[in-house]
Amino acid sequence: MEPKAPLLATRALTKDYQRLRALDAVDFDLLPGEVHVLFGENGAGKSTLISILSGANSPTEGRIEISGEEVSLASVIDARRRGISAVFQEFSLIPQMTVEENLFLGAEHTRNGFLDNRSMNQAARKLLGELGFDLDPGRRVEGLTRAEQQMVEIAKAFRDDLTVLILDEPTASLTEHETEKLFSLIRDLTARGVGIVYITHRMGEIRQIGDRITVLRDGCRVETLPIDETDEETLVRLLTGREVGTVFPETVRSCPREEILTLDGVSTAQGQVIDVSISVRRGEIVGLAGLVGSGKSEVMQAAFGSLPVVQGRVVHQGRDVTGQGPKQAIRRGFLYLPADRKDDGLMMMRPARENMSLAALDVKPFRRGPFLDRGAEGLRGVELSDQFNLSPNRPERTVDHFSGGNQQKVMLARSLTRKFNLVVFDEPTVGVDVGTRASIYRFIVELAEAGTTVVIVSSELPEILNLSTRVYVFHRGRVQVELAKEELSEETVLSHFFEREAA
Repeated sequence: MEPKAPLLATRALTKDYQRLRALDAVDFDLLPGEVHVLFGENGAGKSTLISILSGANSPTEGRIEISGEEVSLASVIDARRRGISAVFQEFSLIPQMTVEENLFLGAEHTRNGFLDNRSMNQAARKLLGELGFDLDPGRRVEGLTRAEQQMVEIAKAFRDDLTVLILDEPTASLTEHETEKLFSLIRDLTARGVGIVYITHRMGEIRQIGDRITVLRDGCRVETLPIDETDEETLVRLLTGREVGTVFPETVRSCPREEILTLDGVSTAQGQVIDVSISVRRGEIVGLAGLVGSGKSEVMQAAFGSLPVVQGRVVHQGRDVTGQGPKQAIRRGFLYLPADRKDDGLMMMRPARENMSLAALDVKPFRRGPFLDRGAEGLRGVELSDQFNLSPNRPERTVDHFSGGNQQKVMLARSLTRKFNLVVFDEPTVGVDVGTRASIYRFIVELAEAGTTVVIVSSELPEILNLSTRVYVFHRGRVQVELAKEELSEETVLSHFFEREAA
């Protein structure tokens, strides 16, 4: 059989941002009917490459070819006309508009010069139905969960006839069931000859749906390999030069000490948390596991004061703090770092320095009398940037210009700006590469060993199993079970993710 001609290819593609080279002479090709995985650390050039392929950015040098013909992609609309659609990790939805309005934004149905809302509603229902997404086209996006917003983003890509589909971490907010629906759609598309460019940091997904994998490092292509000729050890070595066994650090189990946080029969107003009683002790790493929407995140938001508690008590270091807000929690030494760094955790248009110091502006060295000490803030920003190996190491750069993994580092650095006795990491490695994961895991373990109480809220089961000293499993707002370290296994934890049969 003759080899297939590429649907899409780049030749010596290069992108410079002032003095920073984000892509360096990258050759890449996508064949009809294949899933080609892009793999690399945060900042390796993956996002830059797909932004150019989708028409959102322009290369400094090199060329793009579609079916062997050199093209210039002038815009996202131009790329879509050529059959290239992208679903980015950072959503491009307008919260105040409905699902159907977002789906057809820029391609509205009209009749006699007016919007044809009925036609768009029918088309939206047909599209969502074909994708198996249970969404009301008339709902406003701002009222959707993050998983539902992810579905809208995916549905937008299926609006037009596809030749190439680019998916950037598409399963980060999806449940296992929703993920399997997406994979089924991908298999249907590849069977029709559509090429898929797929970015993920999840090793399991790579083998499940990938055909070939290209590893990028520091803006350069390291190697392209067939999936069936790779294993985890090879990928991690190509990615970072480290063996896979070093991703999770050794944890030292400490003797139980005084209780730092206790929740006694806590329930929230919207029923996300129902009659939950848990406790965490000094120096522990307590894991909260469960499916998306199980209440594992909301229980910590209630403890932190960002969700109203309608029943029960929250006790922090022996003091009843029920009803107090996040400002009081931070001043008591309790920090919550949210899962959605873009909308809830960071000020995207402000420098990394300001984002790091955000929770400590009322204490030294950031405050001098009634004033903010910008000199001291700048020095501490440089120290934290060095400590977390921020790339590029520019604390004055606005956060929106960093990769997702480096944005996560900026947010994590906040936990070292004042003395915290309790830090909650909600999905600490979402959208983060293997190398950055390893450094985040080491940081979390070192924090606990230094005496800080740590709570990890995670949908990544390996994080829960390898880092936690105890685990609470949640289902539908309630604690299903508490598991000690010696009881932890994948089978045991997963068995409590779902409704248990009555005896």
